[in-house]
Amino acid sequence: MVRRYDARPVPPEVVERLLAAAVRAPSAGFSQGWGFRVLDTAEDVSRFREIVTPRNRTGTDGDKWFAAEVRAPLIIVPHSNKDAYLDNYARPEKGLTDRSDAWWPAPYWDIDAGFAALLILLAAIDEGLGASFFGIPKERIDPYREAFGVPESFRPIGAISSGYPDEPPRDFSAWRRPLSDVVHRGRWTVPG
Repeated sequence: MVRRYDARPVPPEVVERLLAAAVRAPSAGFSQGWGFRVLDTAEDVSRFREIVTPRNRTGTDGDKWFAAEVRAPLIIVPHSNKDAYLDNYARPEKGLTDRSDAWWPAPYWDIDAGFAALLILLAAIDEGLGASFFGIPKERIDPYREAFGVPESFRPIGAISSGYPDEPPRDFSAWRRPLSDVVHRGRWTVPG
């Protein structure tokens, strides 16, 4: 995850390739319940930072929140659309007759939007860019929606900053948990 970018803009054709990668993500029932807000002007990026920075953190404290530090030339906000899934699975050929989410074992609308976000991150690397995924504070989602005209049915799952990196590569391999701590074969075991 890159946190500092140089001032070069990301060319429009590169942005289009990032988005083309995103829509190749898997989605439950091919519902494709996602939407992407592209912020690629200095004004939009600055406005986004101002709107999503928590208001209870002002001055120095607010500046410590990650998004307040982002000076990326590009921000892509992936959104999930639960209604697309509920509508799709209420079709007769799916075998359900209502739009209930009670039977869903997990919120696939958010998972699928997360898959799409991951593909943007990977495509950014392929394009020679850096990128970072970060969350939007829950209390700032409604102001974000209002400022950018996001329909109520679309919910941001986070945001991706991207641009040409202005920091040396970092190696976090020593910080990663070993596979023996996180992989369980057959019966689940607790490392011991």
